Parts: sequence; C-alpha cells; structure tokens
Amino acid sequence: MASAFSPTWPMAYLKTFGPRADPVTGLTWGLTALSVAVIVIITVLVVAGVAVRRQRAAAAGQTLAVGGEAGGQSWIWIGLALTLIALIASLAWTVAVMAEVGSPPTRPALTLQITGHQWWWEVRYLGADPGQTFVTANEIHIPVGRPVLIKLNGADVIHSFWIPALAGKTDTIPGRTNQTWLQADRPGIYRGQCTEYCGLQHAHMAAFVIAEPPDAFEAWRQAQLQPAAAPAAPAATGEGLFVEHCGVCHTVRGGGAAGVAGPDLTHLMSRATLAAGTVPNTISGLEGWIANPQALKPGARMPATELSGPELGQLTAYLETLK
Repeated sequence: MASAFSPTWPMAYLKTFGPRADPVTGLTWGLTALSVAVIVIITVLVVAGVAVRRQRAAAAGQTLAVGGEAGGQSWIWIGLALTLIALIASLAWTVAVMAEVGSPPTRPALTLQITGHQWWWEVRYLGADPGQTFVTANEIHIPVGRPVLIKLNGADVIHSFWIPALAGKTDTIPGRTNQTWLQADRPGIYRGQCTEYCGLQHAHMAAFVIAEPPDAFEAWRQAQLQPAAAPAAPAATGEGLFVEHCGVCHTVRGGGAAGVAGPDLTHLMSRATLAAGTVPNTISGLEGWIANPQALKPGARMPATELSGPELGQLTAYLETLK
C-alpha cells in the first residue's frame, strides 16, 4: 500500500506503450498529417489563384472579372484524382490497423472479467479452476510484455473502459459481454477512466493498470489468491464490527463477510486508492471514507456507517490487517 499514487503515464493517447495501441497512434499521426497537408495545399492554391488573377487583370488594365477561365475544369479532375488516392490509402491503412489490433498476436497470458459499476471497476482474474480465480477492484495488475484478454460487462448502466496508453475504448453494456485486449511493453502505472457518462460520479471512476515484470506479477497473484489471515487482538474486535456493518456488501475471503454488492476487500491494503481513485488508501483516508462516503463521493452506493469513534478505530485496525 502506498500513501501517494502517481501514474507513470497519465491520460495521454498520443504516446503509447503496447501493440494494442501503437498502430492506432501511428494511424492517428498519419491521418492528422494528411489532413494538415490537404488544408495547406488548398490554402496555397486558393491564395495563389487569387493573386495570379489579380496580377493578370492589373497588367491588362482591367477589373477582375467574375467567372471562370477556360481550362479551369482540369484542376477539378486533378483534385478529384488526388483526393481519391488519399482516401483509398487512408481506408487501406485504417483497415490494416483494425485487423492488426483486433486480436492478440499470441495466446493471452491471462483473462480478466471486468465489470463496470456505479462508480468502480470489479476485476475478476479467471483461473483454470475456481480455486485460481480471485476478485479485486480498480487496480489491474498485468505482466509486462504479455497480452491480456479482457471481457467487459456492465452491472447497471453503460460504462466505457479506456486505458489510453495501452488500448482504445470499449463499452461495458448490461446483458452483453464485449471483448478487448491490452499489453504493456514497459513497467509502470497507466491511468484509465470511464469515458461514457454513467451518472453523478462518472468523473471519479478511474482505473489503474499496474504493469510489472512477470515474476513480480506472479508474486502478486499468489498473494491475492490467499485468504485473509485471522486477525490478532485488538483487530479481532474490528472483524466482528466489519461482519455486522459491512459484510452484507463486501467480501473478505477467509472471514465471515460474503457480500457481493461492493468491492472484495480481502487484500484491501495492497491497493493504493479507495473509491476508484478518489481517496488515497491511508488510515485517515480510510476512516474518512467509512465515516461519511457521501462527503467524499456524493451519490456513491456506500452508505455512512454509524460507528462511534472507538468502534471506527477498531474497524480500521482490522482493515489494516487485510494486506
């Protein structure tokens, strides 16, 4: 758990770091350059044409006539031919890029099922058997240099999953599974965001991809597979409070809470933020979030927890053990 969380690469889409996004970035720059070139050429031709006609009229001692000149139609055909060539080239390039990024170049290293909720991301790591499957939230760990297949669902309304430095946007739609993939070729933290307006806290629905070397990722995965350790006193008192006040919505594997409405908190303290990037995962941030989530994220589905000061401290002490 980190007290400060700063993405290595924030929300930027013109500099990318993987085979799912790089071809699209090249296409973006290419089409932008082509558009600029067309604007410049047309502007130069129009200005030159006006200047030449005025110069000819002045040399002949005449006013500038309104109308066309003989032979001007050839410029139209030349323009149409050049336009057609540019459009066909752009179409061919676009289709080639779409085919290149449509599926991973090699077999995916893992498959994730990501569900958009108002307003957080549920991330399910699918294993070969149920014992190898676990659930986390908002912070998505992947191995560097390996493709990751992502299946996207919407739990309530339409959301849109976007990690701009790694992949394009894909909607999460209730009742439907959409599919995308991504790959990070550099270690780091990549900032993402829901990009389909989905309600009051749409802007506070961030996602973070943490790309790690394969051995570091595997160590993280093995730690996430473990159930929560039994807390020692005085945190054990906080566990009872958690089950009573929070267990209807949250799960802690290995404990007595098995709710599914909110994020799985089995390894809560391994995350850097709370509430989809809204609050740093510090002790003060955790206490503030539990005591009054509406003050930090108005409209969030998490209700305020009616706890006394000592009870809040005991609950927080228990949550601190979920590493």
